[in-house]
Amino acid sequence: MGTTGMLLILAGGIGLILLLTIKARLHAFVALLSACFFIGFATGMPFDKIFKSIEAGMGSFLGLLAPILALGAIVGKMMEVSGGAERLARTLIAKLGKRNTHWAMMIVGYLCGIPVFFQVGIVLLMPILFSVAAEAGMSLVMVGIPMIIGLLTVHCIVPPHPAATAVAIGLKADIGKVILYGLIVGLPAAALAGPVFGKMIGNKFILRPPEHLKNKTATPEDQLPAFWTTLFTIMFPLILMISKTIFEMLLGKTHPAMPFINLMGEPVMALFLAVFLAYWTLGLNRGNTMEQLQKISESSIGPMAAILLIIGASGAFNKVLMDSGIGAAIKTVLATWQINPLILAWGVAATMRFAVGGATIAMVAAVGLVTPILPLYPGLDPALVAVAIGVGAIGLSHVNDPGFWFVKEYFGMSMGDMFKSYTLSTTIASVAGLLVLLAFSFIIG
Repeated sequence: MGTTGMLLILAGGIGLILLLTIKARLHAFVALLSACFFIGFATGMPFDKIFKSIEAGMGSFLGLLAPILALGAIVGKMMEVSGGAERLARTLIAKLGKRNTHWAMMIVGYLCGIPVFFQVGIVLLMPILFSVAAEAGMSLVMVGIPMIIGLLTVHCIVPPHPAATAVAIGLKADIGKVILYGLIVGLPAAALAGPVFGKMIGNKFILRPPEHLKNKTATPEDQLPAFWTTLFTIMFPLILMISKTIFEMLLGKTHPAMPFINLMGEPVMALFLAVFLAYWTLGLNRGNTMEQLQKISESSIGPMAAILLIIGASGAFNKVLMDSGIGAAIKTVLATWQINPLILAWGVAATMRFAVGGATIAMVAAVGLVTPILPLYPGLDPALVAVAIGVGAIGLSHVNDPGFWFVKEYFGMSMGDMFKSYTLSTTIASVAGLLVLLAFSFIIG
């Protein structure tokens, strides 16, 4: 089959995913597997090879990802139940001043977004948002947009979040580098789309958020964990993973200390140690029992099942693309294009985000479309490509994105106001992130 035929089948597979998820309302796991079978049959793959590709694709993605996500979920749940998010918000607002509450809430969203998922972060921080906005005399949009953009930016580009981690693994990128690059690129993007943009539009919207959230009472001061304890617990696994990358650059891979540093910086080990740190700092040290910690851990792992299934199916989709010959067809076509590979990766992810809706499925699906072109750029750091995909998936959130409706419900916004505020802010963050990434890639050579 020729290149044109292969690309038409790819278009049909992507169209099938859109049809099944948007129109038929099927779960993304089922839609992705359906696309795998469609592509396999249409390209003439033997039946047994289709199943082997699906099995290999799911296994390669989930083998390392499952323990990372489970351990990260436990750390996030410990921060949630301990009141760590509220402690971060109170302390940062006190330090920065009420006039800079919108900047403080962006930092809170950025920090809290490291161990918790986007939707969980919104549930966790929204009651705090209403109280601090009222106390500072600022509109909910001026304070809320920075917080949500902080959450979303980290969600898309910084491991150990599911999609960011899956992209790093799929591209065989150094996770420590992805974290480091992601934090560097994400901060200015979130600052522009959050506090700066939020202040510009903050007084243009009248919101009617849920009454039960506005009336939530603040947690007594003595029941919250210490600020530095909370911050260190959140940052601990990232410090270990980034340190591995930095020491490798400074000492070299052959230094006698590197085996131990590599062990401590491996994502599974870093998060494994972080769980025990969180058990102590946010649990046992504050009067929790081991039985309570066990229940907290169990409640955090359960919601991971659906995410793992989607990511596993996306891994299978990527593997089928490569084994069916579509990956080679993509490489043939893109080899003739004179375009920066980071812009290309960003564009693919942004297109998938606009079409599919959810950032997670858009990012992991983009890996399969971008992977074939990487051999064309032998000096390209895959960590930069991973960040480009994440940045691309931040923007263009609209009605087919579950997160869009989540934000709309909590803010009580009209559809038009959502497009003018949330959709526009996500797109600003995405474009700004791409520009910062291109400048950063030029600086590091």
